[in-house]
Amino acid sequence: MKITFPISSKILITMCFLFLLGTAFSQGIKTSKTSFGKSLITKKINPNNGLIRCSSVEYEKMLQEKDPKRLTDEQFEAWITPLVAKYKAMRTNSKIAVPVTIDTIPVVVHVIYNGQAIGVAPNITDAQVQSQITVLNQDYRRMIGTKGYNNKLVGADTQIQFVLAKVDPNGNPTNGIDRVSFCQKSWTVTDIDAIIKPSTSWNPLYYMNMWSVKFSDSTLLGYAQFPNSSTLQDLNTNNGAANTDGVVSNYDVFGISQNNSTFLLNSTYNLGRTMTHEVGHWLGLRHIWGDGSGDEANNSPDCTATDYCDDTPQAGWEHYTCGTFDTCPSEIGDDMTENYMDYTPDSCMNIFTVNQKDRMTTVMNNSPRRKTLKTSTKSTAIPLFANDAEVKIETNCTLASCSLPNQIIQKGIIYNRGTANLTKATLKYTIDGGANYTNYNWTGNLATNESATFPITINTSTNGTITISVLTTNGVLDERTNIKISNNTATGTFTIPPSPSNYMDTNYTFNLQLDKWGSETSWTLKTGAGSTVRQGGSYKDDTNLPALKTFTWGLNANECYIFTIKDTMGDGICCGVTDGDGYYEIKASDGSIVKSKDISFTSSTESISFSTNTLGNSAFETSNEIFMYPNPTKTSFKIEIPSVFGLPDNYAIYNSLGAKISEKQVLNQSDLMVNTSVLNTGIYFITIEKEGAKKTLQFIKE
Repeated sequence: MKITFPISSKILITMCFLFLLGTAFSQGIKTSKTSFGKSLITKKINPNNGLIRCSSVEYEKMLQEKDPKRLTDEQFEAWITPLVAKYKAMRTNSKIAVPVTIDTIPVVVHVIYNGQAIGVAPNITDAQVQSQITVLNQDYRRMIGTKGYNNKLVGADTQIQFVLAKVDPNGNPTNGIDRVSFCQKSWTVTDIDAIIKPSTSWNPLYYMNMWSVKFSDSTLLGYAQFPNSSTLQDLNTNNGAANTDGVVSNYDVFGISQNNSTFLLNSTYNLGRTMTHEVGHWLGLRHIWGDGSGDEANNSPDCTATDYCDDTPQAGWEHYTCGTFDTCPSEIGDDMTENYMDYTPDSCMNIFTVNQKDRMTTVMNNSPRRKTLKTSTKSTAIPLFANDAEVKIETNCTLASCSLPNQIIQKGIIYNRGTANLTKATLKYTIDGGANYTNYNWTGNLATNESATFPITINTSTNGTITISVLTTNGVLDERTNIKISNNTATGTFTIPPSPSNYMDTNYTFNLQLDKWGSETSWTLKTGAGSTVRQGGSYKDDTNLPALKTFTWGLNANECYIFTIKDTMGDGICCGVTDGDGYYEIKASDGSIVKSKDISFTSSTESISFSTNTLGNSAFETSNEIFMYPNPTKTSFKIEIPSVFGLPDNYAIYNSLGAKISEKQVLNQSDLMVNTSVLNTGIYFITIEKEGAKKTLQFIKE
């Protein structure tokens, strides 16, 4: 039987030790750059695959350091221990009838992506999201006939179940899946807390928030926020720990495979048990080894740490393989490697114990932002209309462009929230609150809760705000127009990319000063049509600041180029206290500065565009009166060129990867009518040439 007692100073020191800077002291402790910062000592790395199963303990320590009001582990256990004891006594007292109730938790899953289509990583499908809810219910309800069932005497149905929310915070219908696009490809834990969670979280008093993301730290699988006690009466529920409350995992461990090859899942952790494990932390469970200092590599078990559950046998350390182990032979029972709160592969896990259930039930009955979920109505469906369309605006992530100046393609999203299939809708949009810019007629075929994207071309010279509204749905007035906060209107901001700077040169020097984490840095140089002409990275990490790297570029004349540099950790290459100061710069051969090294790169991605305009600022290349219409196009478009220029010499069409699709010599006006019926749906570029000068424009084929 496991010994239970308050966390000792030994364990507290061990937990704090995980956050100290330093060097590795054993095979089980590895120095690495993690999501919590650079050069941290990170413990509990799977020696078989290098993955970090869970960082909830480290995350909790970070929250405690940031918020002095948040209880320490010792204070939390002092609060919850008598409450658990009271509940257990009531449950085991034959004279007291304990009502059998099922706690239903409304869930919202925030799928965080970077403009990808649904089904393209990390924008996982609705089916993959729904599969995760299915496996949570199988595991927490110990469902017979599923992988979540076990026949152990100590196995428990926790009587907690999960349902995707059916009502959003504005009172409109939802399927509980909230897709949000950000202009960042991967995320550190710090940025998730600072950016993603506060801007996407639904009120945690009524919803359990889950996030599916792509971690910058590719070794991390997931983490959760532990519950807090009710002693913090002055805790602001709109700030601090409230707007970070929830569970996060990498997109490829969210869900269960179920023989569905379209799911984007890790080959080892593909049964949804990462979220089962993390939700356990969210409900107050500790790891079965008590997060002690046990070290398998040195055969040094810690048989004093506790998870505060008597029916989970004492374990001296975590386990990464299935099997029978007894790391603390002086204690009763083999290590429970099948417990969801160990680190074993998904295929091993299938048990929560009675005492773990007691602890979770106590949290659900007493902890803020847990007990209110028991009475939340957000999982109860509201009446639906037949014709109900919802619109959203996707964040536009264009950083640099060689396309038509003063133009941007804004992506909208239309959802069917009605019971009838959505086949057509009329939308209007305005810029900066002005008069109707134009109407947009959408057609398609969406079942309930399905969605589709649509492009809107904005022609303006300044950044601004776009508002999209639904006028009609399936040919009639949308039936959700009289709701207090309807889903018929969406507003977002857009940024017009700057026009490329022109340089009368074809020879350039690119200098790259890396910081110490070269493995995070990569870069590309592409033509305006999307063809990659130069690229580099990733590079090697270095304990010292590496030597400056210098590259020479001989580029084509009269061409527009887009340079993009990326950092997988999202913190750039500049200005790190322990990482060294990095920078990059681009210079023309005459010394002209395309990009100054004094401008810091401190994010995940940065892009600039420039033109090798050896003919000077020709009127042809800089003209804003050269364009095509209609754009987007379905079957054809016409190239419009002012008569002062005469006919161009030729044009070529490229796909988004830079491959040339077609080219044509222009002999008369009829040649300016371009047939697009043979093109697949997507984004393309057309480069129009006149006496050596080139003009590249972007268009969309619907």
